[in-house]
Amino acid sequence: MPAEAFARHDLVAAEPAAWDALLAGRRDLDGVPHLPGWAKTGRPLIVRRRVPGEGDGSVPLGLPLPPADGKRRIGLALPAQALRPVLPPSLAEAAPHAPAAWGDAIAALLALAAEHGVTPRPFGALLWQAVTGLTYLSPTSDLDLLWPGPVPRTYLDGLARIDATAPMRLDGEILLPDGGGVQWRELHEAPPGGTVLVKYLDRVAMRPVAL
Repeated sequence: MPAEAFARHDLVAAEPAAWDALLAGRRDLDGVPHLPGWAKTGRPLIVRRRVPGEGDGSVPLGLPLPPADGKRRIGLALPAQALRPVLPPSLAEAAPHAPAAWGDAIAALLALAAEHGVTPRPFGALLWQAVTGLTYLSPTSDLDLLWPGPVPRTYLDGLARIDATAPMRLDGEILLPDGGGVQWRELHEAPPGGTVLVKYLDRVAMRPVAL
């Protein structure tokens, strides 16, 4: 796949040889836990937004460490040919890894999604705990979700109702067909004639809510 085929929040797995070569050139990552065997065990990376100064010949990637290991967010990049896509888990598939206290809120989110024909998927702590087997969730964790969009106003209203009584903060983005992502809460609270911040792989832009 070419580099431009990857979008923010995509999960990818790195070829072990490419991963080892990357680590060999990053002396700042010497001794960081979990990294040496990350690719060999099939643990994924996530595509992040490109920062100023990064070229477009490689894919910008991120890897957050568990809180017990400093919760460091590691930024790196690899050639597209060294990566393969990884199918991300849906919220329903990741739900068994969530705290028991989140059960009712997750059930409500899944019911709302089914009503609107939407399949939410996690990112953030729940995603990483589900795909790595490491401990990322804590009593203060948010539930970070991605929803394929566009979604109707009734869906945003439903998210707001669930968020108002949930034991955790509900965060995340509506993913737009053009590859952008907009924070669901910002979109819900924006007036009909207003604008919202949309994040893309290589830029951010203010877009009218009507679009």
